[in-house]
Parts: sequence; structure tokens; C-alpha cells
Amino acid sequence: MNFDDIDEIQEKFPFLSGLRFRTLEYVGIIQNADDKIISFYDFKIIKTVEEKERLLHLGEIWWWESNRQLPINIFLRGELEIFRPYLKSVIQKDTEVLFGPTTSLNDICKKRIKRKQIQLIRKCD
Repeated sequence: MNFDDIDEIQEKFPFLSGLRFRTLEYVGIIQNADDKIISFYDFKIIKTVEEKERLLHLGEIWWWESNRQLPINIFLRGELEIFRPYLKSVIQKDTEVLFGPTTSLNDICKKRIKRKQIQLIRKCD
């Protein structure tokens, strides 16, 4: 698979993300991105064509059957265990996401606080 055409990648595989960590560029599926670390499955270091096809298939399942806020490893649980050797973590502050989605457990944990405004009116008789 050729990753030179970013537009084609995003159209065919909208779940893939491109990252630049310092001078290195990566393509993969981001597992979790928080304020310190980005963890992702590095597509380029997967050894066999069958494993690459399997990861792309699992990515499609996650993309089309989930709400896309839950990280892929939680949504698909044990099915990604074989890809654990291809999981990389990089420092957030030294990394730029070039394209694609990012998921974060922190986003799920944030609660929305609704503010109510109460106005007291003095009743004059």
C-alpha cells in the first residue's frame, strides 16, 4: 500500500491517521491521545499482508459500527491483541497529527456542566 497520496488514504480509510513525531512520519490507527502521550498502531511495521488487511478490516468495523469516541482497543477488545507488538507511544508535545481522527479516553470522562442562572426579584406590595 502506498501512503504518498493523503487524500486517497483519507477517502478509502477514514480511520487511519498520519503523525509526524520530530522528523519521523507514521500512519496508523490512534488508540488513545491524551495531553502527554499518543498511542497508535503503526501500520508500516506490520510484517505480513494478512495482518495489514486484518487491521484495516478491524479499523473499518470500528469506524462504521461505533460512535468513534470510544478507542478502537476498547470497542474491539481482544481482537487487537495480536497487534500489540505494533503499538507505539510518542510524546504529545513533539507530535503533530497530519490527518485523520484522534480518540481520547479523557474526552469520554469529561462531564458537561449545565449552568443555571437564577435571578431573584424583589416583590413590592
